[in-house]
Amino acid sequence: MSSPTTGRILRGPTGLGTAGLQLRPQVPAPETAGPAVRAPEVPAAEAPTVAGAENTVVETMALEAVAAGTATLGAAVPDVQRPALPVPSLPVPSLPAALTAPRATAASSGGKPKLGDPIPGLYHHPIAEPDPARVEALSLRIKAWAIDEIELYPPEWEKDFDGFSTGRYMVACHPDAPSIDHLMLAARLMVAENAVDDCYCEDLGGSPIGLGSRLLLAHTALDPLHTTPEYHPGWEASLSEDAPRRSYRSAMDYFVRASTPSQADRFRHDMARLHLGYLAEAAWAETDHVPEVWEYLAMRQFNNFRPCPTITDTVGGYELPAELHALPAMQRVIALAGNATTIVNDLYSYTKELSSPGLHLNLPVVISEREGVSRKEGYLKAVEVHNELMHAFEAESAALALACPVPTLVRFLRGVAAWLDGNHYWHRTNTHRYSLPDFW
Repeated sequence: MSSPTTGRILRGPTGLGTAGLQLRPQVPAPETAGPAVRAPEVPAAEAPTVAGAENTVVETMALEAVAAGTATLGAAVPDVQRPALPVPSLPVPSLPAALTAPRATAASSGGKPKLGDPIPGLYHHPIAEPDPARVEALSLRIKAWAIDEIELYPPEWEKDFDGFSTGRYMVACHPDAPSIDHLMLAARLMVAENAVDDCYCEDLGGSPIGLGSRLLLAHTALDPLHTTPEYHPGWEASLSEDAPRRSYRSAMDYFVRASTPSQADRFRHDMARLHLGYLAEAAWAETDHVPEVWEYLAMRQFNNFRPCPTITDTVGGYELPAELHALPAMQRVIALAGNATTIVNDLYSYTKELSSPGLHLNLPVVISEREGVSRKEGYLKAVEVHNELMHAFEAESAALALACPVPTLVRFLRGVAAWLDGNHYWHRTNTHRYSLPDFW
């Protein structure tokens, strides 16, 4: 029999504080192989039904099939040797209690949020505080890597590195990671991506001028050059020339040793998307172009967080098979997730970016400029855009899980949803970096 919780999920989102996907057993199940599945025909997600409505016969049968499939959730780990990261036989930690989370509300003082409050009206799922022991252990490990292994930053950048709170960020985003070693895979890549963004694109020496060349050479630290013996040493030496390339190379070396070839190739592809988005934004900066809103959203589909949630299976110690990752329905879910979580960054970093010289493009600013509305109206409309993307992500995730109830696929969807929740948590609570505008 299907549970009321499973039924609620598969009907899609029903309002603030409900999760689009939270399929997991209460007790860890034994490891079994997932069934061989052909690419399913995934129906378009229907509009969410009213909570408590009766299921149709077809829906009830589908719910029971998914419930049966989730009995092996967290199993189906591929038969791939990962000697660097043995996966301990531990129960998967509980994910955020999004299904029962309270409705997000504005701060009580006249509706104006206090420092560290969520954005009023933003659709999100509160999560429990990340495990402080894991946060501390990961924070120490990632800082030692940054200083001792790759010499990432000079002493004057230490305060900003600590303020980024990488340990808290990654523990919040990957609640099913089996060990600190697994979390370090995500932490190194996050720090490396941030170093490239800051040093090549943003305020720590970045510039749109010549960005293409810098990004191309840095990308070869992820996707290595295959050339003749005569020219290989020159390329090899170049990988140590600056902090971004050192961090990319080291983080990717660790990731390749712990991942499957398919997972590593998936990550390289996602990073190429990211770099393409960087280049589009740089081109607009060079020509002082303010894009149309749809153009900006197209750029943000590439210049976004996508590489982070799509490694959730590697960090979790399992693999989403390539043929399931490549499903059009899965690609749509991943794109919606990346788009929604990146708009979260636009919204929380809004006041920080106002202090930058010139016109810093983000969704609220582009809406205001292109649609002729005030900065406040542009910001509040951007909140609505985010909420629509989140609802679409949750509905499409539920439709995909219903159509293809393979344990690894369902676990992956759950991991992406958890990443979105953790990403919002980090932005909301990182008061070292972010504060909200006075729009309420």
